Amino acid sequence: MTFPRRSGLLLHPTSLPCKFGIGDWGGSAYQFVDFLKGSLQTYWQTLPLSPTGYGDSPYQAVSAFAGNPMLISPERLVESGLLSAEIHNNIPEFPIHHVDFGWVINYKTDLLNRAFANFQKYSGDKSAFTAFCKKEAHWLDDYALFASLKEQFELRPWYEWDDAIKRRDPAAIASWRKKLATDIERQQFWQWLFFTQLSDLKQYANANGVQLIGDIPIFIALDSADVWANTDLFMLDDQLDPIVVSGVPPDYFSETGQLWGHPHYRWDKMEENGYKWWIDRFQMMQQQADVIRIDHFRGFYNYWEVPASAETAITGEWKLGPGIPFFDVVKEALGDVPIIAEDLGDFDDESRAGLDAIQAKFGYPGMKILVFAFDTPANVFLPHNYTPENVAYTGTHDNDTAVGWYHDSATTNETRDFFHRYLRVGNENIAWDLIRLAWSSVANTAIAPVQDVLGYGNDAKMNTPGTVGPPNWMWRMAPNVLHDGHRQGLAELTGLYNRLPDTEL
Repeated sequence: MTFPRRSGLLLHPTSLPCKFGIGDWGGSAYQFVDFLKGSLQTYWQTLPLSPTGYGDSPYQAVSAFAGNPMLISPERLVESGLLSAEIHNNIPEFPIHHVDFGWVINYKTDLLNRAFANFQKYSGDKSAFTAFCKKEAHWLDDYALFASLKEQFELRPWYEWDDAIKRRDPAAIASWRKKLATDIERQQFWQWLFFTQLSDLKQYANANGVQLIGDIPIFIALDSADVWANTDLFMLDDQLDPIVVSGVPPDYFSETGQLWGHPHYRWDKMEENGYKWWIDRFQMMQQQADVIRIDHFRGFYNYWEVPASAETAITGEWKLGPGIPFFDVVKEALGDVPIIAEDLGDFDDESRAGLDAIQAKFGYPGMKILVFAFDTPANVFLPHNYTPENVAYTGTHDNDTAVGWYHDSATTNETRDFFHRYLRVGNENIAWDLIRLAWSSVANTAIAPVQDVLGYGNDAKMNTPGTVGPPNWMWRMAPNVLHDGHRQGLAELTGLYNRLPDTEL
């Protein structure tokens, strides 16, 4: 499919300014939509919205379907009568510039527990909740039980649980469902809140000409409801331990590659039932977003398979993924799904050709990252090598910020010289120079992280690939730092380079 000529910003909702310690679906999210509308942007791109697991990474989710309860807005729960307005009087002094996940999770979990207790006492109409549970039962029942069991077993991974429930013995499942009935309902309730609030925000965004770009990580964490509930769909041995795991070989991010550790899919098993798990996953994403970015899209053509016992990703081999037949099934089931393919990395000619064939047949644009561009004129990330079927980014959540990249010691003087000669600019406003370059390119879609709009350095970087823990995923935007100057600057570039949203055409 063809994407119109538009632009937008990348900001994960956890990074929104919010007095509850982490961004959520409350007032600051609506204010950001207003900023996007006022600056003539069409897209708000987020990272995955699933509940996070190890290292608080949205790319190590404990469910491919569930939403992160930490994104539920307490202020909206007050508006709906599920929490008392008194909560506003006892909010801790959370850090403004980063998320303290341990502190926030404990605090917001207490608020969500109170909301559930109030919901239990409510004697009015609960049909919306009941309808949600029925509609989403195909994933919600397993997830709610999984999350409740995680609490019961002190957050231990499912593969360390008692053998009967680890292996989903029917009698054990029935017994635990009965024993944990209240906890299961609480988890279902939180998911209902999450998706209700997100749906309201999405409707508001769409009504104001803003579309949401969601994110699907191609792989799923081993310690997830999906693997536990569908062990036959993953490369596990008789003990339910991974046989091979995900990663990428050495590249420009890491000399030893990246060992991600997700269990690989049994694509042959998935094919037998028409890729139902994946079709369901795409349908869930269509509830959350208007466009879907697939992280590590190349895995559908070929993926790096590493023995589970390996200590780095160096030892591995390429295996063919499901390829074009998979997307034929997706298109037959769901029609033309608007997809952005994260197609970065080092490719041999065969792999590049295979991936290009998938993207060309289905019209999935690939990504071009400007902070990778400035070495030789042949570099594919330079705008003169783009086609309209590209998405131009100044950078992504995995890169240095534009300012951080320019000033980083790893950026050579030769690279800086090439940058200045290519753009014919000085070094006064590096980030906005790159934004202008992305917006002026022939790529139909241009995206910039909010950190680049703000001109921030690497202290605002979202993630460093190949590392785990702080400060990854913690960055937050302080209140009121986006101002009219940013709004007017983006609006000017957007009009100048013909990226106006539909409402302004």
